[in-house]
Amino acid sequence: MTLVQSLRFCFAVNRRTRQPLQFSKIDISFRTMASHIVGYPRMGPKRELKFALESFWDGKSSAEDLQKVSADLRSSIWKQMSDAGIKYIPSNTFSYYDQVLDTTAMLGAVPSRYNWNGGEIGFDTYFSMARGNASVPAMEMTKWFDTNYHFIVPELGPDVKFSYASHKAVTEYKEAKALGVDTVPVFVGPVSYLLLSKPAKGVEKTFDLLSLLDKILPIYKEVIAELKEAGATWIQFDEATLVKDLEGYQLEAFTKAYSELQSACSGLDVIVATYFADVPAAAFKTLTSLPGVSGFTFDLVRGEKTLDLIKTSFPSGKYLFAGVVDGRNIWANDLVSSLSLLESLEGIVGKDKLVVSTSCSLLHTAVDLINETKLDDEIKSWLAFAAQKVVEVNALAKAVAGQKDEAYFSANAAAQASRKSSPRVTNESVQKAAAALRGSDHRRATNVSARLDAQQKKLNLPILPTTTIGSFPQTIELRRVRREYKAKKISEEEYVKAIKEEIFKVVQLQEELDIDVLVHGEPERNDMVEYFGEQLSGFAFTANGWVQSYGSRCVKPPIIYGDVSRPKAMTVFWSSMAQEMTKRPMKGMLTGPVTILNWSFVRNDQPRFETCYQIALAIKDEVEDLEKAGITVIQIDEAALREGLPLRKAEHAFYLDWAVHSFRITNVGVADTTQIHTHMCYSNFNDIIHSIINMDADVITIENSRSDEKLLSVFREGVKYGAGIGPGVYDIHSPRIPTMEEIHDRVNKMLAVLETNILWVNPDCGLKTRKYGEVKPALENMVTAAKKLRAELASAK
Repeated sequence: MTLVQSLRFCFAVNRRTRQPLQFSKIDISFRTMASHIVGYPRMGPKRELKFALESFWDGKSSAEDLQKVSADLRSSIWKQMSDAGIKYIPSNTFSYYDQVLDTTAMLGAVPSRYNWNGGEIGFDTYFSMARGNASVPAMEMTKWFDTNYHFIVPELGPDVKFSYASHKAVTEYKEAKALGVDTVPVFVGPVSYLLLSKPAKGVEKTFDLLSLLDKILPIYKEVIAELKEAGATWIQFDEATLVKDLEGYQLEAFTKAYSELQSACSGLDVIVATYFADVPAAAFKTLTSLPGVSGFTFDLVRGEKTLDLIKTSFPSGKYLFAGVVDGRNIWANDLVSSLSLLESLEGIVGKDKLVVSTSCSLLHTAVDLINETKLDDEIKSWLAFAAQKVVEVNALAKAVAGQKDEAYFSANAAAQASRKSSPRVTNESVQKAAAALRGSDHRRATNVSARLDAQQKKLNLPILPTTTIGSFPQTIELRRVRREYKAKKISEEEYVKAIKEEIFKVVQLQEELDIDVLVHGEPERNDMVEYFGEQLSGFAFTANGWVQSYGSRCVKPPIIYGDVSRPKAMTVFWSSMAQEMTKRPMKGMLTGPVTILNWSFVRNDQPRFETCYQIALAIKDEVEDLEKAGITVIQIDEAALREGLPLRKAEHAFYLDWAVHSFRITNVGVADTTQIHTHMCYSNFNDIIHSIINMDADVITIENSRSDEKLLSVFREGVKYGAGIGPGVYDIHSPRIPTMEEIHDRVNKMLAVLETNILWVNPDCGLKTRKYGEVKPALENMVTAAKKLRAELASAK
């Protein structure tokens, strides 16, 4: 049996009911083996939760309908893990939007603008915090550590009245228990929750968020008491901030918190989970000394140095949850290598204290390989999605316990050998071209100030030029056209005609609104990374490999399995067509190499920077072809540059060096009169602003409004920025339409810290997820605000 056949068998479904079949040929006796899953994807194998959420938000279905879909998903996930033999099955990892927002709801930490009056938090308040509503904006959203998942940032201060306001964790534990599954309730740990928060508006930025620890711990105690009463025997606190560079007083907060919780947790086994990186030595000492804690989860995929600490300093009598199955990628585990590591750990902690686990929650990987019917068998044999990783975890647990499944291990070894030897992985000419890059820093010959002067002479833009970020709303009709073309139900001629009509509509709308630099709206694109990956060699694609990005938004990351090159032009046809429809500048729209890398499942058989350089060369070819076609403004989005930043400061410089270098490679060859834009969104940029300047783009548009204009503080602190810059003037991830006055005030704040001649006016991000009924009035208000400000500036001279 091949690995693919084995995985298909393990996760077979009844074709009539679509329900998982019982694993009749799997020896259920291995359920007693020590296996653990940190967390699991919540969207469902076919994005069932996404569609249920959006139907509810659109008023097409009821709260009860949404709850039914959600309960079915939870039940299916618990049953799947139980049937596969997992001993420690997580609960409370399901969320209607975000697990940090769930914690905010549990603690009753609702900002006052949502007019919550106490009691159990319902969908209205919950989704208003997540998405905003007609009268107030959403809470800030930012990246979860260095992943592409986004969390809702808690807004806290000394006057927050905490109360136990969401019983979700206890409800879901009881729900699983009623199904015959005893679970481990999972929480964002109290210290990490506070460290991930921010001072609310009006609260001093220097406010010590950890001073709130004494106020939130009583709520945690209430939840723990209810769980104990319900029969829980294990509980898990995710304290992932322990992998970051923490100060001594921050580490002391962990000791204080778990000392305070110790009596409440009496009678429970407590797991504290870390993930995404090595745990520093000081944090490791603090963590493994926490009172009342039975076991610790470590990421041994990205945290290899933690192994040295485990070997020398792991406390006796404690459980080690060894995260050897990668929760952030889709490659099949090298079972032989993992088993060897586990056997060495067994010698340190003892057989009865070793638990096989995932490196982090499987939230960050695709759901189930069984739904991939179009991937070729060779590549498919190299992969494992969340459902298959559950099987890998238990197979390793069985092997450690002396019940090794020889056939399963043999199939895995064959797949590993196939991947290493496959000729489709290596392209020597690409490797040579990438290696040759190391001799130059690839800077444009002229400085940005001189380039901007040359570009202005050519473009003749007004002060405070307006633009959008790239995408326009993706309507149901547009998605249908792309779907039918892909399925060969309509001809190429019909497809081009339909896309051309959509581009014309978008161009016409922008001209009516009097926007200065236009975009074509990207109607031909399914996703800003997948679209390019489909046209590059070395990429593979899934049909249902969806991963949650935020809320109901899912992405389908391409799989980079081999060397990357560009066989032919990817965007020139559409950009040229759009430019012919207008006399205004039309931006060529590309996704940058670092974002393609960070938003893909990347090969793990060579350093990430080598793959990034290969992608940069492919994008460079496209930039130069766009320029030859007469496109004078080219945007190379690097939305994900910040999220790839390592969690430890000591590793920042190396990453930023090759990431920024990769961006510069893409546009080093263009003329001074060609204006290069880039875009970044939803991250904390202040600590990398000098690297952003070092990218040497002519114009950068950057998320600003949802993060409460945090970006502007860096300029108030004296950072000089000489290139064009467009901090976003409104949040596109909320359905709320900003007023002209709001945008006017926001741009005025920008003018207080930025020169008039470099400031651009634009939304935070692309408009793909919005409706035209929201987009048109918002852009109308944006352009009106820009014109009003131009008039005010002119009259002030």
